[in-house]
Amino acid sequence: MAAVLMRFVPCSLGPAVVPRSLSFSSSAAVRAVSLSTTKPLPERVKIVEVGPRDGLQNEKTIVPAEVKIRLIDMLSEAGLPVIEATSFVSPKWVPQMADQEEVMRGIQRKPGVNYPVLTPNLKGYRAAVTAGAKEVAIFGAASELFSKKNINCSVEESLQRFEEVMKAAKQEGIPVRGYISCVLGCPYEGKVSPVKVAEVAKRLYSMGCYEISLGDTIGVGTPGGMAEMLEAVKKEVPIHALAVHCHDTYGQALANILVALQNGVSVVDSSVAGLGGCPYAQGASGNVATEDVIYMLNGLGIHTGVDLPKLMDAGSYICRSLNRRTSSKVAQATCKL
Repeated sequence: MAAVLMRFVPCSLGPAVVPRSLSFSSSAAVRAVSLSTTKPLPERVKIVEVGPRDGLQNEKTIVPAEVKIRLIDMLSEAGLPVIEATSFVSPKWVPQMADQEEVMRGIQRKPGVNYPVLTPNLKGYRAAVTAGAKEVAIFGAASELFSKKNINCSVEESLQRFEEVMKAAKQEGIPVRGYISCVLGCPYEGKVSPVKVAEVAKRLYSMGCYEISLGDTIGVGTPGGMAEMLEAVKKEVPIHALAVHCHDTYGQALANILVALQNGVSVVDSSVAGLGGCPYAQGASGNVATEDVIYMLNGLGIHTGVDLPKLMDAGSYICRSLNRRTSSKVAQATCKL
């Protein structure tokens, strides 16, 4: 994220009224991918809301636990089926998540909503379960340099660490989700091989991760690159076990998500108000805004169960708390100035 702090006074949406590189560019072979080979769009898409964790972890000013709790509760009321609540990492590395236990104790858990947390190792896993987590997530990368800078180990070493978490989780009946960073590009290595992404995805799935989230961590991917990467990964992991996690640095996130949907993916990660970024990728903008994803899916006739006006209220709340403007185009367009 950029070091400059820009202060905005976010508008009050009130009751929302919603109408009914580059070195990462795709090759000619990728551009030739025919949409006629794609599957029909899914009838339903599961949204995994990552704002409270991935969205807030890079905020320089510590966000009070009560604000995080209120945000999560508002997202629950909006109908999000999965809300990533916090991260059980060392406060030394991610000070913003130091209040993870307080957050887990304070949220109002709504029936039918899952509240997974991120756990980097067995120690984090144990702390998460003790705090009441019913689902956890592990995170690796398809890039060796990114892995070393992010979690200080090689890709292979990270997978070995995850084996410990998976073993404990299986014994205790805790579902585990897997994240793969840099699936469409790395800030240190450039373009990442789809074959490498497929290899890491296969390992995580073989370990027992029920779902693998494919992350365009720095938002450099294009629809052609997304199609190429998914084609490789689908050969190793069933499409129903795949999710996409797109950042919008180059404004390609919604287009990339649409390509993923056309390829059979029915799980999308997103962040309310477009919060987030990547501390290890300078200049990377936030996740795709959940409001914008829902608006697009509504227009495609795809069911999500998410109440867009209530979601926008949650986005307005967190933006007021952070004293910043929303990154959601839908929220900006419907804002009453």
